[in-house]
Formats: sequence, structure tokens, C-alpha cells
Amino acid sequence: MGSKPESPRGHKLAHSHHRMLASVLHSEEAARESILYSYTRSFNGFSARLNATHMPGVLSVFPDKRNQLHTTHSWKFLGLEDENGEIPENSLWRKANFGSGVTIGSLDTGVWPESASFDDSSFDPVPNTWKGTCVNTNSFNPSDCNKKLIGARFYIKAYELSKGPLNTTATGDFRSPRDKDGHGTHTSSTASGRFVEGANILGFANGTAKGGASKARLAVYKVCWPGGCWEADILAAMDDAIADGVDILTLSIGGKVPLPDFFQDGIALGAFHAIQKGITVVCSAGNDGPKVGSVVNLPPWILTVAASSIDRSFSASVILGNNKTYLGSSLSEFKLEDRLYPIVASSDVGYRSSIGSLLCTVGSLDPKKTEGKIVVCLRGVTTRLSKGTAVKQAGGAGLVLANSDADGGELIADPHVLPATNVDAQSGKEIYAYLKNTKSSVGYITPAKTLLGVEPSPKMASFSSQGPNTLTPDILKPDITGPGMNILAAFTRATAPAGDGRLVEFNVESGTSMSCPHLAGIVALLKALHPDWSPAAIKSAIMTTAITYDNTGNKILDGSNKVAGPFNYGAGHVNVNAAADPGLVYDAAIEDYIFFLCGLGYSSVAMETLTGYEVHCPDAKLSLSDFNYPSVTLSNLKGSTTVTRTVTNVGGDGQAEYKVAINPPPGVSVSITPSILKFSSTGEKKSFTLTFTAERSSKGAYVFGDFSWSDGKHQVRSPIAVKATATSGIQDVQLPELSAAI
Repeated sequence: MGSKPESPRGHKLAHSHHRMLASVLHSEEAARESILYSYTRSFNGFSARLNATHMPGVLSVFPDKRNQLHTTHSWKFLGLEDENGEIPENSLWRKANFGSGVTIGSLDTGVWPESASFDDSSFDPVPNTWKGTCVNTNSFNPSDCNKKLIGARFYIKAYELSKGPLNTTATGDFRSPRDKDGHGTHTSSTASGRFVEGANILGFANGTAKGGASKARLAVYKVCWPGGCWEADILAAMDDAIADGVDILTLSIGGKVPLPDFFQDGIALGAFHAIQKGITVVCSAGNDGPKVGSVVNLPPWILTVAASSIDRSFSASVILGNNKTYLGSSLSEFKLEDRLYPIVASSDVGYRSSIGSLLCTVGSLDPKKTEGKIVVCLRGVTTRLSKGTAVKQAGGAGLVLANSDADGGELIADPHVLPATNVDAQSGKEIYAYLKNTKSSVGYITPAKTLLGVEPSPKMASFSSQGPNTLTPDILKPDITGPGMNILAAFTRATAPAGDGRLVEFNVESGTSMSCPHLAGIVALLKALHPDWSPAAIKSAIMTTAITYDNTGNKILDGSNKVAGPFNYGAGHVNVNAAADPGLVYDAAIEDYIFFLCGLGYSSVAMETLTGYEVHCPDAKLSLSDFNYPSVTLSNLKGSTTVTRTVTNVGGDGQAEYKVAINPPPGVSVSITPSILKFSSTGEKKSFTLTFTAERSSKGAYVFGDFSWSDGKHQVRSPIAVKATATSGIQDVQLPELSAAI
């Protein structure tokens, strides 16, 4: 398939195809009968019925192959299906029967129950053990639920206490579980949506939409309203969800740093009570990256999820008059005419030179200066889509959304209201330089298209909130990363994503809100496969099998193309099929979490109030570093210290021998005793100690390493994060780029 020549029109190219075929088939009439398609609009080629394997002047001749529809892709990227869309025998989907028998509770903006992602075909009747309900309101009634969507409630009292009665006319929202925003429908279907063929957004990402645990049941608890999600409403929902009988709670919700302590954090408290009942709680890490220490949802009993990319992108490039091309990202279905357009910086076409025009706020651009031009706007402060609206309202022809340094190389695809693309920070700087130094600057935005097999992937999202943990620094957060960029899932029909009336069945969104339900779906699969595993065991299996390399075999990068580390991704990127058989797990019971809280200084009386039963905190303050977590963090290593961990053998063979391998952080020596763990049965526990010695100061920064146990089949890896304090006789360590950047 060759490139399309600049000058020939379609009919001339088609005629040349006929002549070329005629040279093989010996007549133009035979050529016309043989040809199926002439490709003339974007490239030059044709398909035809013939036996030839070579033709003069043709780039290549190849047989037509049957291709499967592409899935919405994140689950294929995670290894649950192969390149042909087939589900292999070792897939956790197959092993766990797609999460059958598990119920996921989603706290979010509600649900659009009519979505095909919540169809209940082939589901058995709702079990008698389910105690939930579907409320009856003007915009939602019990018939909107089914054998898949088995619960739907809403919680608005705290919101209305703060904001007054919900104005359904002004907001368009529903005083019911029905989802006006779309966020809740998107997250719920990501976690547990059915397989839906023909899913796409505006023709992009066409394929079969798939939730992580498609046979799991779903219960929806609407707690978020215009302006936010109030903690009293959240707690009420968690209270109901625990009693209703959910197995997993997923909350793409969180606060901002500085955070209150755990006893003043509604999500932390509700999650603690869920853990008491064996319910795994999965939460988003937050979208305040790349700021250091911005991660939220910090309790060790919560699985905290960061966000990273998959190997699919939606590409649209900027071509400048100096013949330089910059790759960007877009879901705009709109196209420019095939010519160059004047291209300008938004600050040069505003009513006045101001931050408003630089950011393309609505009403800041002068139509007399903007009309017919491509406008370059700086990303940030206002929403990405609103910048396109501002340019369109001023008569602009297209939008180039340039990342700030904070956004780095993170590219987000949006369904803009005009031809548009989002370019990275370095590209933005070069484009701005071209505009500044060129008298009559011109450019073009190519039509958007879907690309697969993007390298490197995964890559951390710049927006994904980072560690260290600001409440309990000796607990590593986030715990894990998963797909959270440009994710296609079901959407509401009550809102147009771009605010321009274009309603969609599915939408592409980005955020830790999207990675969180991916992990919730994975947790549901593990729960279905291992119903006797505790939430801590499930978390451990996910963390100790995670990977830290991308699809090029190199270390995962952050949004600025630097090597990422544990404060970006926790233990690493989720490795779904490996998590089904981790070999060993770092388990924890509710008593362990109680003693953890005792170690933070909470009194026995406070703990009794929390748990509902008598608790005796030890007189000696417990070391938080000894909490049996699947990672080890020392926030203030002075000289030498020793911590303890205990692992449980969950390997199917029973008998096993594990040997340890250590990759110590720079300037820190690490020894583990014993170095070999021998197990004689499944369920057997073994303890070991880790001794850390600061050989050099880390100069106030964290340094990273890891250790792993292996029996030749399983690799049980745990990250290490250490901040070593200088003492007499300790030299400064020369930090690698990663440590210095954290």
C-alpha cells in the first residue's frame, strides 16, 4: 500500500489501478471485474481477486487476511486475551469464570441502567443472600435493575445540607441513582461491564467493550453530585453496601493533601469496617501529580491505585510551515480542509494580553483576530474541552493544546468540538518558538486515528498522584498502577462529553478514576478464584507479582520520560494472570490493622469505639515498619534497623523452597535472615527479618531497591524505599537520577 500522490484525483488513481491490473489479467474489462476496492482518499492501493504475487511498480502484494474486531483494549493489554481476541487457558478470566458469584459495589455518580454493559442475559436469579435494593423514584425504579445490576441507591442529604435542595432543572441531574455525569457509568462498566460488540466513540476505538469481571454482579451507590461527594453521604453508602452483601467496594473518589488523620477520614473509616467483613476496598490515588506527596487514600487496608497508559493511542499531528511535524492526541471527528491555515498563539489573539487568553478561557479570544486560524492554547486551569469551545466560539479553525511542564509528555484524547490535538510540553515549546520567530506562521492538524502497539507502554500518567505517604510515611503509597489513560467504557445518555449535544453510548476518559475500577475488576476475579483469601492476601498477590518494565523491555517511564519508581507506581504495573498464583502472600488480619493504629498512638478506648469490642493496645509503641505489608519503607533510617515480615504459602504444590535475592537501594546495605524459606504445606507461615544499614546519607531523598523470593516458578517481589539520615562516619551517597527526581 503506497502513499497517495499529491496531485492525482481519486478517479485518476482508480484508472491507474485498472491499467496495472490489466497488465496482469490481459484486459481492462477483466481488471474492472476483478477489483474490489480502490483506495484513493488517504493512500494509494487496491484490492482485487487475482493469483499474482508480484506486480511491476507495486510496493507489495499480500493476501487478504481475516482480522478479529479489536477490543476496547485495556484487558488485552493486561494479558487476559491474545492478539486474536481469544481467551487462553491461563487467563484469569477463564480461571475465575469472569468473576461469577462476586458482587462489586460502586460508589460514584450513579449508573445509566439502559447501557448494554449492564445487560443480564444468561445471569442466574439474584441470590437470596443479597440484601440490597433498587430504589423507586421519578427517574429510576426497580425495573431498571436486573440480574446483573442488582442494587441502586442514592445519598444526597449531606450534599443538600451544604448546597441546598438539588436544582434538577439547572443541573440536569437526577434525584435518583441515575447518572447524569457519566463518571459512574464509566467506572462501573470498566469493573464489571458485559461484553458489548461494536463499542466506539465517534468511530474511534471500535471493538468489543469488556469489563474486568463481566459475570460479576453490580450494586451502585450514588454519592457524588454537582460539585463533589460529601463524606456523610459516602459513609451512609458504605454502611448500606457492607450490609447489602457486596464483596468489593470501588471508589474513584478522594480528598486532597493535607489529609486528616484516619479517624477523621470518612473513606478510611468506612473502608476499615468493610475490611472487618472481608470486603476489599479499592480507591484511586488521586489526580494531583506530578506533585510529590500528593497521593491520597492512604490507609494500609485500602488498595490505592495509580494510573498509567496502555498501548493504544488516538493520534493527530500538527504540521507546521517549516515542515516539522509534532505527534499529538485527539478524538475529534472534525477535519480541516486539505490546506495550510494561519496558526497563532492564543495570547496574540486575545482581547488583551492576559493569563485568560493564554489559557483560552471562554470569552477571552477576539473573533476579529481568531477567525479562520489554528490557535495554540496552554493546557491547565480550565478544562481541556472548554478551551476548544473558546476557540470555536471565537471563529477559530482548530486547536493545538500545548502541555505545560507539569503535564510533560502526557497526551489525553478528547472529543473536541473542532479539529484539535494535544501535544507534549517539548513540542509545545517548539511550536511557540516557531510562532514567535515566523512572520506568517501556518500549520495543519491531521485527522485523528486510532493506533495500536504504541511503545513504550505502560507509561505513568503525569496527573497520577505520587508518594511519599504524607500520613504514615513508613507505608508505601500508591500500591499499584493500572490502565487509566484514554479508557473506553459505557457512558450516560444524559450528557454530551464535549457539551455540544453529541450523545454517545461509550466515552473515552482518563484518570486514576479509570485505573481504580480496572483493579476492582481484577480483585473480583481473584475473589472468585480464591474465595477464602483475605483482602490483604488479594492485595499482596497483586503487588508482589507486579512488573516494573514496559513493552520494550525497559523500565517504566513517568510522564516526563524519566525512569519511574515506587512513588509513581507502588509495587509496579499490575500483572493480572500472575496474580492468580503468587506463591506467597503477606497476609494481615483485622487485629494487625488494629495494632497498626495502636502504633500510631490511638488509645485502647478509641480502638474499642472503632471496632465495637474490647481492645488492649500494647504499652510499648509498635513500629509501623513491622506491619506485614508487601513493601518496605523506612522514612528515617538512622544507622541500622531491623524489620520483620511473615509470608504464607499459597502455592498449590504445598512443599516449596524459596530463596531470596536482594537489590539494595544505593548507599544502604540489606541482609535478610533466613535467606531460604522451606514450606511443607499450603497455608504454612514463615517469618524473616530484614536488616537495613545506612552506609551513606541519601541527602534527604528516598532511594529505592527491592527483594524477591523465588522457588523457580514464582517470583514474589517487594519494593524497598529508604530515606537514610546522615550520622557520624556516614558519607553522602551520589543519588541516581530517579532518586533525585522523587
